[in-house]
Amino acid sequence: MSTETESKTAAPTAEAETVVSYKGFDKDLACNPDGGTRVQYEVGKTYTHTGIVKACEGGFHACEYPLDVFRYYPPAGSRFALVEQSGELSRESNKVASRSITVKVELGLPGLIKAAIEYTFKRALPIDPASPASATGYQGAASATGDQGAASATGYQGAASATGYQGAASATGTRGAASATGDQGAASATGDQGAASATGTRGAASATGYQGAASATGYQGAASATGTRGAASATGYQGAASATGTRGAASATGYQGAASATGTRGAASATGDQGAASATGTRGAASATDDQGAASATGYQGAASATGTRGAASATGDQGAASATGTRGAASATGTRGAASATGYQGAASATGDQGAASATGTRGAASATGYQGAASATGTRGAASATGYQGAASATGYEGRASGAEGCALFLVERDDDYKIIAVWAGIAGREGIKPGVFYMLRDGKPVEV
Repeated sequence: MSTETESKTAAPTAEAETVVSYKGFDKDLACNPDGGTRVQYEVGKTYTHTGIVKACEGGFHACEYPLDVFRYYPPAGSRFALVEQSGELSRESNKVASRSITVKVELGLPGLIKAAIEYTFKRALPIDPASPASATGYQGAASATGDQGAASATGYQGAASATGYQGAASATGTRGAASATGDQGAASATGDQGAASATGTRGAASATGYQGAASATGYQGAASATGTRGAASATGYQGAASATGTRGAASATGYQGAASATGTRGAASATGDQGAASATGTRGAASATDDQGAASATGYQGAASATGTRGAASATGDQGAASATGTRGAASATGTRGAASATGYQGAASATGDQGAASATGTRGAASATGYQGAASATGTRGAASATGYQGAASATGYEGRASGAEGCALFLVERDDDYKIIAVWAGIAGREGIKPGVFYMLRDGKPVEV
């Protein structure tokens, strides 16, 4: 049975209870505790720890407040799950260590955000129907400004505001607005054209109605807009934004933020360091412009752009486009007629769909076109172009560039002097006149030579 780190100190007296909590993992649904061995998890399975159970030292660790997992696993590139911890328990700060853990269900960002809102609402003080914090009528307003207060406006065009510590605000009526500005506040607007804003630390905002908007600007805030044309924005540190409705937009500009837009024509933008942007809907666009960002557009005619250092861009839908302009960036276009461009130093571009195009313009960049009649172009110094699909073409026009092609593919080589002036050109077909398929060639003294 899988175990985590063991310690030789005596185990403390632990609580006998079962708790529902939230756990973060790496991209493989595994974790590697400090000083311990890597543990691989599976949904639906239970694991038992054989050492002591003490928070930060031994046992299986998770967080009771959903968004606390962002402290240990950033939204970008991580996976999350609802877990059940039982047996011996030990708490410290925002973590719970347990003897046993069961991975109940994996959660995406929208699910994690919803759980955070439910967590806060359950812990807010009950609302007195006769108080100003409750407004159920037409165009009513509700306000709760004290610590752990709750505000609810369920009527048509109602507004709810909770500004105190751990406050909660809910506006469920059409065109309702909910705002929670205090620490750990939660705001939820589920009515048509509703808006939800959580600006405090660890706040969560959710707008699920038609044309709703959700904004979480505080530290570790999360925003989710699932309605048609909804918009979600998380600008705080480690914030997460998710817009799953048609034409929805998601933007995460904070450090380690993540943005996901899965609806048709949705757009996702993550400009913070190590941010990730994903647009999976038809004609969706994803952009990650900062260091180590990743952008993915899998829908029809989607576009993905990663301009930061070591960024990655992937467009898998038909006629999709992927662009990676940062150093060592990677761009991949797998859909029919897709285009991939890598302009940074040592960037890589791959076009695997039929009639796709791959271009690598940076120094030592690589371009690969594997689809039917695809084209690969390497224009940077010492770049490489490869065409492996049927009737594809590979072109290397930069200084000391090289090209390779499968049987029947066209090769085009340029030779330049040390001043980068063109002194010779050559064109040929792999598999003819001594040009070997699958072998890279460079032009020297006007003749193709194997490299």
